[in-house]
Amino acid sequence: MKEQKQPLLVAQREKQGEDSVPDRTRRFEGGRATRTGRKRGGKPLRWLFAFLLLCVLFAPVASSQRDAIINRSLKHAASPVVGPFVSTPLNPDQVDALRHLMSHMTMKQLAALYVSRMTLDEEIGQLIMAEYYMPTYGPDLDYMIHTLHVGGVIMYAFQMTGLEQTQQDIAQMQHRSQLPLIIATDEEGGFVERVQNIFGDRPGALQTYETGNPANATKLGDGVAHDLALLGINTDLAPDVDVQLVDGPDQYLRTWGYTPQSVITYGGAYLRAIQGDGIIGCIKHFPGLGAAKTDAHFALPVITRTRDQIYATELAPFKYFVQSKQPLNDPGMVMSTDLLMPAIDPVWPAELSHTFITGILRDEFGYDGVVITDALWMTGIAQKWNLGQAAVLALQAGDDMLLGANGSYQVLEMINAIKAALQDGQLTKARIDQSATRIIALKLQYHLFPPLTPEEMLS
Repeated sequence: MKEQKQPLLVAQREKQGEDSVPDRTRRFEGGRATRTGRKRGGKPLRWLFAFLLLCVLFAPVASSQRDAIINRSLKHAASPVVGPFVSTPLNPDQVDALRHLMSHMTMKQLAALYVSRMTLDEEIGQLIMAEYYMPTYGPDLDYMIHTLHVGGVIMYAFQMTGLEQTQQDIAQMQHRSQLPLIIATDEEGGFVERVQNIFGDRPGALQTYETGNPANATKLGDGVAHDLALLGINTDLAPDVDVQLVDGPDQYLRTWGYTPQSVITYGGAYLRAIQGDGIIGCIKHFPGLGAAKTDAHFALPVITRTRDQIYATELAPFKYFVQSKQPLNDPGMVMSTDLLMPAIDPVWPAELSHTFITGILRDEFGYDGVVITDALWMTGIAQKWNLGQAAVLALQAGDDMLLGANGSYQVLEMINAIKAALQDGQLTKARIDQSATRIIALKLQYHLFPPLTPEEMLS
């Protein structure tokens, strides 16, 4: 997303994209990187305690490595659990069994347990990444987080004017959320910057590519990750892995060169750096804006390349990253976008296209992580569908997280449309469960649920 310099226009025109963290040690566990020395907010749902204890007795054997959520559930159990299988206080063997629940379950299975115990409102809320129009934390944002249960919040430059102000706002967001939030921004450097008010300008993708040294992309990613973590931001909606084919509005200084290989080399170095530093990365804009001559803020880009050309160039970086055997290349998120590629789907914009999202990205390329839409208020979508309609169509296509609702009124518009679609059969509860499970699993994988020590658990 491009940064608009006029704050009053941000809600209409701006495109997408806790605590100080002195310790930047990298640690890799279970296929995901995490940063040591971090604290993150969020309060788990307290009902999970008894449910997980029963699961530890009957869970099927599978592989995994994390026990953070069990620890936190123990810490915050609201009342004694009494029944035929367990009574409190727990003995040391029972506590140990809870702590090692993750040795019996995959991350996805554990996330599914969470989802199975959520209310419908909690679950639908997790599918929404909210925007907010005020420069600082306020009642409307609080309502979206605490009452509407949004799963994430995106922040822009006009909302991050100082270090302490930004840290305090994000800490308040996490404090008021029942589940840890994905706090995201588009920090690409160069033309698309969000934290420059605090940390100044940094080079962008094209400038970094022109140095001829991929190590500079790693250096850029490390710097971005450090600064975002310092603020409490856990997700960078970057890198942009479009392959620049024309001199268009979405390519200006944002691409890592002019071939799929240059994008893979430099964009990959950046992605591995931020994810190695514990920040969730997001490759964009699937299926590729490199040949777009139209800005989707104002009209739907139509790309008239052949199917073979699209597969060989635009789709090549996405396929590479989601199929890579290098865990740090595996993007935490993929952002879809609004463009029309008639050679593949002549009817639906890509982010609303079942052919693109489920057929190609999910089934053909094998990606089972979180797919987030680009901003659904952009004209390329909004000229034909309102936010509620676009939200339902995106979920039908296979997207998981919905970006573009600005303020509680628009979040409610999305929520009500999804509920209506469940009522009339346009969406199934299983489809909602699928996306919510992916989002919760991502939060678990990136340690957004802070672990507790055994001493804290037993205190």
